[in-house]
Amino acid sequence: MSTRDSWRNSGGSGYGGSRYGGGSGSVAFGGTSAWGAGGGNTIFRVLSRTTEYQSNRRSVIRSGFSDNDIDEEDNYSLYSEDDVNLPPISKAEDWALMPDVKNYAERGEKEHFKSKKLGVTWENLTVKGVGSDAAFNENVLSQFNVPQNIKEARQGLPLNTIIESSHGCVKPGEMLLVLGRPGSGCTSLLKMLANRRNGYAEVKGDIHFGSMTPKEAEKYRGQIVMNTEDELFFPTLTVGQTMDFATRMNVPYHKFSDQHSDKDFQQEYRDFLLKSMGITHTFDTKVGNEFVRGVSGGERKRVSIIETLAARGSVFCWDNSTRGLDANTALQYTKAVRAMTDVVGLTSIVSLYQAGNGIYDLFDKVLVLDQGKEIYYGPRKDARPFMEELGFVCGDGANVADYLTGVTVPTERQIRSGYEASFPRTADEIRTHYGRTDTKAAMQKEYAYPQSEEAKAHTKEFKESVAYDKDKTLPKNSPLTVSFPKQVKACVSRQYKILWGDKPTFIIKQLATLLQALVVGSLFYNSSKDSSGLFSKSGAMFFSLLYQALMALSEVTDSFAGRPVLAKHKAFAFFHPAAFCIAQIAADIPVLLFQVTQFSLVLYFMVALKVTASAFFTYWITLFATAMCLTAVMRAIGAVFSTFDGATKLSGFWFSALVVYSGYFIPKTQMHPWFVWIYWIDPLSYGFEILLSNEFHGQTIQCQNNNLIPNGPGYINSPFKSCAGVPGATQGATSVSGDQYLQSFSYKHSHLWRNFGIIWAWWAFFVFVTIVATSNWKEMAGKSGFLLIPRENAKKNAQHLARDEESQVKEKPASRGTVTLYDSSSSSMDEKTIDNQLISNTSVFTWKDLTYTVKTPAGDRVLLDKVQGWVKPGMLGALMGSSGAGKTTLLDVLAQRKTDGIINGSILVDGRPLSVSFQRSAGYCEQLDIHEPTATVREALEFSALLRQSRKTPKEEKLKYVDTIINLLEMHDIEHTLVGRTGAGLSVEQRKRLTIGVELVAKPSILIFLDEPTSGLDGQAAFNTLRFLRKLAAVGQAVLVTIHQPSASLFKEFDTLLLLARGGKTVYFGDIGEEARTLKDYFARNGAPCPQEVNPAEHMIDVVSGAASQGRDWNQIWLDSPEHKGVSQEVDRIIKEAAAKPPGTSDDGYEFAMPLWQQTKLVTHRMNVALYRNTDYVNNKFALHIGSALFNGFSFWKIGNGVSDLQLKLFTIFNFIFVAPGVIAQLQPLFIDRRDIYEFREKKSKMYSWVAFVTGLIVSEFPYLCICAVLYFAPWYYTVGFPTDSNKSGAVFFVMLFYEFIYTGIGQFVAAYAPNAVFASLVNPAIITILVSFCGVLVPYSQIQEFWRYWIYYLNPFNYLVSSILTFTVFDVKVVCKPHEFALFDTPNNQTCREYLAPYLEGLGSRTNLTNPDATSGCRVCQYRLGSDYLSTLNISDYYFGWRDAAIVVIFAISSYVMVYALMKLRTKATKTAQ
Repeated sequence: MSTRDSWRNSGGSGYGGSRYGGGSGSVAFGGTSAWGAGGGNTIFRVLSRTTEYQSNRRSVIRSGFSDNDIDEEDNYSLYSEDDVNLPPISKAEDWALMPDVKNYAERGEKEHFKSKKLGVTWENLTVKGVGSDAAFNENVLSQFNVPQNIKEARQGLPLNTIIESSHGCVKPGEMLLVLGRPGSGCTSLLKMLANRRNGYAEVKGDIHFGSMTPKEAEKYRGQIVMNTEDELFFPTLTVGQTMDFATRMNVPYHKFSDQHSDKDFQQEYRDFLLKSMGITHTFDTKVGNEFVRGVSGGERKRVSIIETLAARGSVFCWDNSTRGLDANTALQYTKAVRAMTDVVGLTSIVSLYQAGNGIYDLFDKVLVLDQGKEIYYGPRKDARPFMEELGFVCGDGANVADYLTGVTVPTERQIRSGYEASFPRTADEIRTHYGRTDTKAAMQKEYAYPQSEEAKAHTKEFKESVAYDKDKTLPKNSPLTVSFPKQVKACVSRQYKILWGDKPTFIIKQLATLLQALVVGSLFYNSSKDSSGLFSKSGAMFFSLLYQALMALSEVTDSFAGRPVLAKHKAFAFFHPAAFCIAQIAADIPVLLFQVTQFSLVLYFMVALKVTASAFFTYWITLFATAMCLTAVMRAIGAVFSTFDGATKLSGFWFSALVVYSGYFIPKTQMHPWFVWIYWIDPLSYGFEILLSNEFHGQTIQCQNNNLIPNGPGYINSPFKSCAGVPGATQGATSVSGDQYLQSFSYKHSHLWRNFGIIWAWWAFFVFVTIVATSNWKEMAGKSGFLLIPRENAKKNAQHLARDEESQVKEKPASRGTVTLYDSSSSSMDEKTIDNQLISNTSVFTWKDLTYTVKTPAGDRVLLDKVQGWVKPGMLGALMGSSGAGKTTLLDVLAQRKTDGIINGSILVDGRPLSVSFQRSAGYCEQLDIHEPTATVREALEFSALLRQSRKTPKEEKLKYVDTIINLLEMHDIEHTLVGRTGAGLSVEQRKRLTIGVELVAKPSILIFLDEPTSGLDGQAAFNTLRFLRKLAAVGQAVLVTIHQPSASLFKEFDTLLLLARGGKTVYFGDIGEEARTLKDYFARNGAPCPQEVNPAEHMIDVVSGAASQGRDWNQIWLDSPEHKGVSQEVDRIIKEAAAKPPGTSDDGYEFAMPLWQQTKLVTHRMNVALYRNTDYVNNKFALHIGSALFNGFSFWKIGNGVSDLQLKLFTIFNFIFVAPGVIAQLQPLFIDRRDIYEFREKKSKMYSWVAFVTGLIVSEFPYLCICAVLYFAPWYYTVGFPTDSNKSGAVFFVMLFYEFIYTGIGQFVAAYAPNAVFASLVNPAIITILVSFCGVLVPYSQIQEFWRYWIYYLNPFNYLVSSILTFTVFDVKVVCKPHEFALFDTPNNQTCREYLAPYLEGLGSRTNLTNPDATSGCRVCQYRLGSDYLSTLNISDYYFGWRDAAIVVIFAISSYVMVYALMKLRTKATKTAQ
C-alpha cells in the first residue's frame, strides 16, 4: 500500500475526515473549533502549496486532459514524497471567500475552540408513509356514504414504502450527492438524515449522528439542519432584517477574543453570509413572495440558503437548493458548501436536480435512488464506470447526474451495442448488480464508523463544543444557543419590523378603530342619566367589548400566515416558541394601548359616561385587559388547530358564545343552567360586569318616560306612580339605585378588581395554551406527492390504487433524440398525426429599445435598459442572465402582464402594434404553477381550451385537441386526478407539465413565452420539456424561454440567446450557432474565451456576473460591437418587411375568445365542482350553522311572553346576525385564493372576463346557502318557542334565506377589493359593527341621533332583517307580565285604578295593560298588552311592515352582490403597454 493510501485509510476515505488535520471549526460555521497541535502550520503549508497545485492542474488540462480526467487520487502526485502527509487541496480552493473561511478556522485554532464534527451513518433504513400513492378526495355527498366509509375504515390505511433498505455513511468533511427522479424518495431520505421523522408511519433501521442515536440527537436539532425546497419567509421583512434575526439567534456564548459583543459576531457573520451568496445589494429589499414585491426568485432562494447556514450546524441536508438559481450561482453555492465542509469538517448531504458536471465533480460520494431503492452508493468517481459496465451509455458532454438517474427510464437510457439483451431493466436488477461490486463491500466497512473511537471522540468533542457555545442560563438539554431574554428581545424586534413592514394593515386597523369610536359614540351620544339611558349606556359598554372581540377575530387568520416560518425556525432551534409568543404579546401591548386609548377617549366622553378620572381609567384599563385576553383567546384557537377551516369553525362558534353569555343579551339570572358555565369562562362577562359596576355604582337613577307608570300631563307631581321595566327597582318606587340595578343582574361593585384579576388569569391561561400548542407545531412532513382522485372519478382511476405515480410504462425503442408518445386509453396517435394537429405560426414578434422603469422609495429604478430582439416562427429563443437580471420582468413586459411602472419602446407583431386579442393569442407559462387545486388535470386543460380557442372552433374539436396535448405531454395516466396542493396532488414536475399544457391547449397563434419551465425538474424531465418545445418550434411555432441552469445538451437545443446583465442590460443577442460556436466566438473575440470542456451556458453566466467578468462592463462591450449594430439594423429590417406584408395572424377583434354567456357558464360550472369537492369548506359552513343554531336555540329555550321575554326574543333574532362573522372569515380566504389564481394567470391570458369570474363565485354558493338557511332555521326556530303557523314560520325562513345571501355578498365584496385575507379580516369588524349598531337593537329607533336616524338606519340590511322576523314572530303575541314586571302603586282619594289612570290610558299609556281596573289600591299595570305594543317602540307600527321589510331584505341581497361586481371592477387594472 502506498504512503498516500495509508494516509487515506487512516484519515477517512478520500476526502473524508477533516480536510485540515486534527479537526477544524469556526465560530461561523461549525461553532467552535480546536485544531490539533501544529494545525496552524499545516494550514499555512497547504496554503503555500495552493498556487503551485492550481498551476500544475492547469498545465495538465492544457496537455489535453479534461478536468474530469484528473482523479482526485492524482492530486497527490503534484507534491513531493515529503508532502504526502498533507491533506488534499479543497476542490473549492478557487471560491472567492475561501480565505475568509480559513481565517475563521485560524482564529478558532488560536482560541483553542473545540470542533463540532459529527457525521451520519445509516443501515437498513426503510421508511413507510400512510396511504398509497393515490387517495380519494371525498365530495359533499360521498362523505356521507356510511357503508363505504365503514368498509374503508375496516381495511385500514395502507402503508406505502418510500425508502427501502437504504444505507450509507457521510463522515465529517464529506459531501454526499443524493440523486433521484421526483417521487423517488430523495426528500424523505434527507429528512431521515436530518432527524425529522414527523408524519411518517414507520421508520426502521439504524441511524447514527456521530455515535448518537436519533433520540439522543433530538436535543441537538439546531446542529442537524435541513434546507427544504420551499422558501418560507415573512415577506414584509427585508433581507437584512431576515438575516439579522437568524444570526442573532446563533451568537455563541464564548466568542473570539477580538469580538467584544454579540453584535460584533452577529454583524460579521451576517455580512459574510450575504457576501457568500452575492446578495449584499439586497440588504434593504423586502424578501417578498408571490404577492408581495421583493427580491427575485433566485435571490430569495439564496436567502433561504444563508438562513440555513446561519444555524451554524454540523450536519446539513440540502433539498434541491439550487432550484431557481442560474448555473454560475448554483456552482458558487456548491463551492461554498464544499469549502465549509472541507475547512470546518461539516457533513453535507445534498439532493439536486439538473446538477451540471462542474457541480457534480465537487462531491465525494453519490447515492442514487429509484422508487425508494438505492441502486448505487459509493465514491463519485466510481458511479459512472459502474453504470457503464452494466451497458448504459453516457453521451459526450452529458450531465453525469442526469445519466445516473436515467438508467431505469426506458425513454431516457441508451444501451451499448451488444448489451441489449443483458442490461438490467429495473431498479431491483441494478441493485442486485451493485450488491456484487467491490464498491459495496468497501462502503459496508464504513458502517461501523459510529462504533469507532474516532466517532466517539468527535461526538464527545461535539457535545462539549455545543455546551460551550450555549448560554449558561439555558437548560442542559435545550437545543437553543442564546439566552431566553435575548430570544425574546430578537423576536420582539422582528415582530415590530413585521408590523412596520405591513404599515397599510396597521394604519387601516387604527383608522377603522377611530371611525368606529366616532360612529358608535355618536350613536349613543350624550346618553341620559335617567332610566331611559340605562339601556343605551349598557349598549355602549357592551359594544366597547364587542369591538375588541371582533378585532381579535383576525388573529385566527394571522396565526396561519406565519406558521410555516415559525415551524422552520423551530426546526433550526433559533428560539423557544414561548419567546415568539411573548414577542407577539410585546408587540400587542403598544398597538392595543394605542387602539384602546383612541377608542376610549372618543367613545367614553361622547356617550357621557361617569366623568371622573378613576371611572375613565377603570374603563380604559378594563378594555385593554379584555382586548389582550380576547387576542390571546383567538390566538390560542389558531395555535391549537392544524387547519384554518378547523380554527375558523371554533372561533366563529366561540365568538357567538362569548357574545351571548357576556350578560348583555341574557342576564345571568335568566340563563339556563345547562349553559351558565359558559358565563364563568367568558372573559367578556367579567369585563361587562366591571364596566357596569364602574358606571352605575353610587348613582341614583330616576325612572322616566315608558319606565314610569303613570306619567305625562296630570301625573307629574303625583306620588302615586311606579317604575316599570327597570331591573332592580322596588315596586312602588320612582327611582332605583345603581347598586340595586347591578344586584338585579347578580353584579356587585366589590367584584370589580376581582374580575379584573380573573381577566388577566384567563389571559395567562390562553397564553399558556398558545405556547404549548405552538411548541407542538411541526413542519409539513410525511409522504408527499400522493395523487388525489375525486371520488366521482374513482372508476376512471382504479389503476392508481395499485400503482405508483412514478412507475414506468413498458419500454419503447427510443433514443434521447425523440419525445416518446404514449398510447392513451382511448386512441393511439402517431407523431405525424399530432404534428398535423399542432398549430403553426407565421407572425414575427419584435421589441426595440425596450425600457421598463418602476418607482421605489429610493426613486425611479430601471429594470430593463434598451433591450431589443425578435422571435420568428420556428425559432426557439433562450433568455438568460444571472438571478435578478430582469429575465422574468422582460417576459412580463413582452407578454403585456405588467400593471405598474412605465414601459418605453416598441413591441410589435408583424411590424404592427399589439392587437386587443394579443394576450390570449400568446401563451405564457409563468414560473409559479398556479392552478385551481380542486380541478382534475383534464378539467383544467378543457377549461383552457374551451375558453381560449376561437369561438368559431367546434367544441368537439377543442376537446379532441385536449386529447392531443394530454398524449403529447404524457399525462394520460394522471388526467383524472386532482391538481391538489403541495403534499397532496400533482408533483412539481407534473404541475409544470400541466402549466405548459394549459397554454398549449389554447392554440397560441403568435408565440409562447415560458418562464423557467425546467426549474424544479430533474434532468430527464427538463430535457423532455425542451425537446417538446423544440418540436413546437419545428412545426412553425415561435417560442421564447427563460432558463437558469441549462446543461450543454439542453443549451444546444436553442437557436438564439438574449443574455442580460443586472439592471436589464443586454450583453448579447443573436444566434448561438452550431455547438455554440457563434456565441463562443463573440466572447473569445472580446477576451473571455470559453474553455473546451466547460458548458457554454455556464460560461456565459460566469462572464456576466461571476469570476470571469474581469470587472468589465459587458453591456458597453455589446453596445460597441458590430453585432449590436447588426441586430439594430436587422430589427428595423424585420419590422419594415413585416409591416409591408399582410399580417401573419388575423385578429378577430374580440378581447375574449368566447362570448360572455359561454364564459359565465364554464366558469360557474368549474366553481360549482370546486365547492362540491371542497368538503372542508362546506362542512365548516354547515357545522357553524348547526352549532350556532342549537346554541342560540337552547340558550333562549322556550321564551315566555313576559315583558323581559320580549327583549329576549329580540336578542335571539339579533344573535342570528352573528352567524355571519365566522362564515365570512372562512369565505374570504377562499375567495381571495380564487381571485389570485384569476388575477395572476387567467385574467392576464384573457381567458375570461371578471364578470364571469364574479358570477361563478356568487352562483356556486347558492345551493349551500339554501341548505345553511334550513340548517339554522330548523334547530333554532322551534326551540325558542316561536309561532308554529306556517304563514309565520315560512315568512321567517324566507327572510333568513336572504340574509344568507346578504352576508355572503358583504364578505365577498370586502374580499373582492382587499389586498389579502388579513386585511379583509380587519375590515370585517368595521362593517359588521356599524350595521349591528344602527339596526335598532342596541339603541331603539327613537334614541338614535337624528344625524344617523334618517339615513344609515334606513340603509341598514340588519334593520330590515330583525324588523321583519320580529314582526312575524311577536306582533300577535299576548303579553303576560310576570309579578315583578308590573308597575305597582296606590290611587289617591280611594279612586279605582281605572278612574285614576283614565287620562293616562287614553294618552301615553294607551298600549299598557291595567289588569285590576276596579281595585282602589295596588294597581297593577303591565307595560304592554300585545307584542305589537312592544314593536311600536321599535318603529314597527303595523303587520305589513314584516312583508315590506322582507322585500327590502331581498333588495339588499341583490345590492350586496352588485357591490361585489362594482369592487371587483374597481380593482381590475388594465395592463401596461409600451409608450
